[in-house]
Amino acid sequence: MNENDQKDITSRRNFIKTSGALAAGLALPSIFGQFAFGQNPIDLTDIKSLFKSNREDALILTERIFQKCILERILPPVPPLNHNWVYPGGPYYKGQWIWDSMFVVDLLSILPGKEQVIRNIFQNYWDFQDRWNSKKPEYAHNMVTVAIKTEPQEVRQFSQIPILAWGVERVFQRNGDTELLRQCLPRLEKFHNWYWRERDLTNTGLVTVGSYSGDIQHAKWETFDYECNMDDLKLVKHPTRMGETEGAWYGDIWVTGNTAYLIMAEKSLVRLAEIMGDTAMAARRKPFIDKAVQAMRDHMWDEKAGTFLSVKKDTMEKIPVATISSWVPLAAGVPTNAMAKRMAEVLSSESWQTPLPVPTVDCKDPRWKSSDFWRGDVWPSTNYQIASGLAAYGHTGLAAVIADKTVENAIKNGISEHYDSVTGMPLGIPDYCMSSSIATMMLDGLTEKFKLHIR
Repeated sequence: MNENDQKDITSRRNFIKTSGALAAGLALPSIFGQFAFGQNPIDLTDIKSLFKSNREDALILTERIFQKCILERILPPVPPLNHNWVYPGGPYYKGQWIWDSMFVVDLLSILPGKEQVIRNIFQNYWDFQDRWNSKKPEYAHNMVTVAIKTEPQEVRQFSQIPILAWGVERVFQRNGDTELLRQCLPRLEKFHNWYWRERDLTNTGLVTVGSYSGDIQHAKWETFDYECNMDDLKLVKHPTRMGETEGAWYGDIWVTGNTAYLIMAEKSLVRLAEIMGDTAMAARRKPFIDKAVQAMRDHMWDEKAGTFLSVKKDTMEKIPVATISSWVPLAAGVPTNAMAKRMAEVLSSESWQTPLPVPTVDCKDPRWKSSDFWRGDVWPSTNYQIASGLAAYGHTGLAAVIADKTVENAIKNGISEHYDSVTGMPLGIPDYCMSSSIATMMLDGLTEKFKLHIR
């Protein structure tokens, strides 16, 4: 990590600690106002009655997750957000993010009468597309920003982990809202087309990070912020567009995490298109999946490391450090069965089985520190998706180890944005929205010790 990156981290952490520092000055409504959304609001006393568990502490945890990470995170419209929106939590995160919000809508869709609320949340993304397209050149059209920030904050010039389609599919699986699919599918396809066009610069099937601002840290914020595999990232100009207004907007590293997430989202989009009878859309998307999966296997797989590694854009040279994004391909169904078996072996090793797994970088790496932001800490959301991927390949025992330890730690130390991978102590924002994925682990049957079901 260079000196500028360290300054960025320190500055951001100080900003998070200072609740009055936000320029937007957004006043949060009362708890009762927040719960007024939707056709049939759910009283908090009813939350526990929706679920059954083998343990009272799991039910108490679930109740708090629905109260603090979901229901209290749905706020009324604030410019430029014209609809109710998802507020992640804390003083820094004033806006609706892509990645964070999908874990909220997934669980929100369990509650009856929340269909319109969820449609409204997604409509914020499509409204942003329209505002963005009206001001930007054609090559940039249909981007969805990392976060639709509340005014007067500036518009972010970059995107984020592309799992909107995955979020729509999760909602549909729970509530069967076909109106949501009609609303979202055309916009999702446009977003995916932007992603491939502006992040797969050489039509390789792999994606990089970038930002139209030309700020290298903005580009890193498009994925897992401060991952060690991006320590040497540089921004370069587009390889074929040579206009005078072109800037150095594109990373020179193909990143495992965002490539895998885009594959995962494309698979969701194909399934949803087929559900809606749009076979033409499904046929258009499948070649993207096939090409990207093969590219990841050909260029990113490393047998010795036992996982997928990010690579240099020009040379395809692997960057010799495994990070949390190395394991995202499991959730996207990228590895062969043999690759997944090797990945499970490595994930079972001391490098990744810290007292609270899974650390965001191999703990044998000299840059690892148990409490560092994406450089040794643990995040419930990535643990959930890694465990999901392991279970899908049949490695249910290892998935349960990861999921059970994550749940048990939250019961002991509270719900938080991320955690120290050695002590398990909470880090970042308490009751952060996407830590709702702790409940999702139980509901998806990834845990063995903690059972949770919808009644």
